[in-house]
Amino acid sequence: MKKAYARDFSELDAIVADTAAFFATHAIDPNLRPKVDLANEELFVNLVTYNTEARGPVTIELCAAGRGIEVTLTDRDVDRFDPTRAGDVDVESLLAERAPGGLGLYLVSKMVDTIHHEYRDRTSKITFTNRSASSEEG
Repeated sequence: MKKAYARDFSELDAIVADTAAFFATHAIDPNLRPKVDLANEELFVNLVTYNTEARGPVTIELCAAGRGIEVTLTDRDVDRFDPTRAGDVDVESLLAERAPGGLGLYLVSKMVDTIHHEYRDRTSKITFTNRSASSEEG
């Protein structure tokens, strides 16, 4: 499934609904959905929030991958920002002592199995995978 979503937070409901339908159609382990939904939401919100010069939609592509899913978010006409190189987040300090920002990308990095960023011709592609734990067994 490949679909373009307007650069608007109101699209989050449609993204979650489309992901749910994709999981059901492709019989993907439903235990992966919360992780995929969180990663999709965080990455989409970051693209909309920080790529303010872009006007076109964000494209999200879902592909069944073995016993899991591969998700690619594509944003066009944007400056380079590689979410895989986001700095470490100090999760041990008190909240009042922490610098704001970065926690969402930190959570994404902990929730997905793999994440990859590609940037070419002002087009940013973020691809992540989640696989069922049973797909790693013998």
